[in-house]
Amino acid sequence: MNRMTSLIHRMTTRIRYAMRRLGMPRRWLITYLLLIVLPSTILLYAYYKHSTTVLEEEVSDSMLQTMKQAGINLSYRFGYIRDIVNTVTMNRKLYEFLEEESNVSVAQQLEETKEIRDVVRNVQSNADVSRLRLFVKSTNMLASEHINFFSLDSLQNWPYYRKVLDANGGIVWTSIYQVSYIDRGEESILSVARMLHDSRQYNQVAAILVLDVPEKLVMDILSEIDLTKQKKVYIVDSDGKVMAHTDRSLIGIRLSDELAGVIARGTDGKEKLQLDKQDEYIVYSTIETTGWKVVAQVPASEISARVKLNQVAGIATLVGILMLFFVLVFALLAVIVRSMNRRIDKVIRAIRQEGIEWLDGNPAPEGDFMLLERSVDVLIHRVHSLMEQTYEAQVLEREAQLRALQAQINPHFLYNTLDTINWMAIGHNVHDISQMIDALAKYFRLSLNKGRDKMTVEDELTLAQVYLDIQKSRFLNSFDYRIETDPNVMTCIVPKLTLQPLVENALLHGIRKMKNKQGMIRITASRQEGFLILTVSDDGIGMEGERARLLLVEPVRELQTDGLGSSYGLNNVNERIKLFAGESSGLSICSSPGEGTTVTIRIKLNVQEHS
Repeated sequence: MNRMTSLIHRMTTRIRYAMRRLGMPRRWLITYLLLIVLPSTILLYAYYKHSTTVLEEEVSDSMLQTMKQAGINLSYRFGYIRDIVNTVTMNRKLYEFLEEESNVSVAQQLEETKEIRDVVRNVQSNADVSRLRLFVKSTNMLASEHINFFSLDSLQNWPYYRKVLDANGGIVWTSIYQVSYIDRGEESILSVARMLHDSRQYNQVAAILVLDVPEKLVMDILSEIDLTKQKKVYIVDSDGKVMAHTDRSLIGIRLSDELAGVIARGTDGKEKLQLDKQDEYIVYSTIETTGWKVVAQVPASEISARVKLNQVAGIATLVGILMLFFVLVFALLAVIVRSMNRRIDKVIRAIRQEGIEWLDGNPAPEGDFMLLERSVDVLIHRVHSLMEQTYEAQVLEREAQLRALQAQINPHFLYNTLDTINWMAIGHNVHDISQMIDALAKYFRLSLNKGRDKMTVEDELTLAQVYLDIQKSRFLNSFDYRIETDPNVMTCIVPKLTLQPLVENALLHGIRKMKNKQGMIRITASRQEGFLILTVSDDGIGMEGERARLLLVEPVRELQTDGLGSSYGLNNVNERIKLFAGESSGLSICSSPGEGTTVTIRIKLNVQEHS
């Protein structure tokens, strides 16, 4: 005790000595203690008292965000499964198979069976699908197959059978359960079921489609929810029935009314409850696709342990920051006081030595505050200047927008006008004009493409065909054309106006520059080694190889004097293709003088098919 008293006395003596050396008045020290040290100590105490509640709220909010993310992940996965079911149920071949007449030939039955098996095989190739099962009428030839096809009567004892019928074509989700496949044995799955109506007798059941999903799809997401060690994570439906649980023995049970009531209060939330004489946090989030909720029960004691750990670290950090703050403020105050003392001492000595006139003839030198004042003044002028420039830029931008709006053409007005001219031509029995106007309307509709930058190969070919039909009306008996396509590539996506510039070049700068101004244009579309191949060939005048090479690397615009318009270099189309599908895609030209020209477009399929 005496040693502690002696230590405090020595520290007090050293502080007083330091204060005297710094020249700090006692009232400054008292002000420092009252305005800085005392309020900081009170705030630290208040922080300590309320930190537990604040940290518990932060931890529970963090758990809620985790649950929301889990709900989003599950909703995405379930939505993908739902889309698969919708795709299958919209398959025309499926309904032809289900409504097959008894008098249909065996060959036709086998063909339809092969097609429906292909549908099933495509669905089951997805990693998120365990099996597709169809429960069909017992009269169907595949009803006793027992792998993918079963008799509808065998489903009547299924717990969800009545619910599927009551849904009247709506999707029904099941909880996780065990199923025994004849070829793979027992597996844990959850299923998506839908009743299919007989299109000829809508009130009759044609079949029930059951899509089995592996338990792993759900359990992987539930197991990734990292909250605490003793958490319980599960999924419940709108009735409070457990559909999936990390403890499989609890699947199928119903939650207590109190717990179910809490979960049913909102879309997402958290609440602290006492369950089985233990405080627990209930955190839940809605799975939008199914209307289910993913729920986590976390013991409050675990959260308290995490809070205490964070609290100790937080308080230690805060104390350290406050101590550093106290030291820095004290040091700064001491420096300011010493500087002021030196300045005052200098003024007092000057007054004593030279008199009061010294102050009038020697103004205080400019320091940091004067520099700051001048800097702020410059900054204000700079801000005013920038504001004026911004205002002028906004005015110019607005004027540009107005000019752009004034320059726009209303496509509907254009189509209606062309349609009116078309009917006037028909009314006057001028069918050639009517055909020309109709082709022109199709050309504009396809080329505008509702403002979109991409279109299918089918539309692109149609646009090229319409363009050639218009030109055939313009240049009678001048040329002919042929379009050869692979049906499998018609739905592929390409940049808009990919073929039309090539067709225009082939006609205007290939065939029309020949002496007889006659020739053939050939367009093809096919698939080769993972690429979409489009070619435009003509038997026109052709060109030198160096000239063809330059067309792909240099922007060229040649003004024409023969009334045929202008020819833009093919590098524009080439660059658009590369930007769309990558450097492995693009154009190539094969041409020789007098032997015509062939332009080939290569577009990588795995890029453009998903664009």
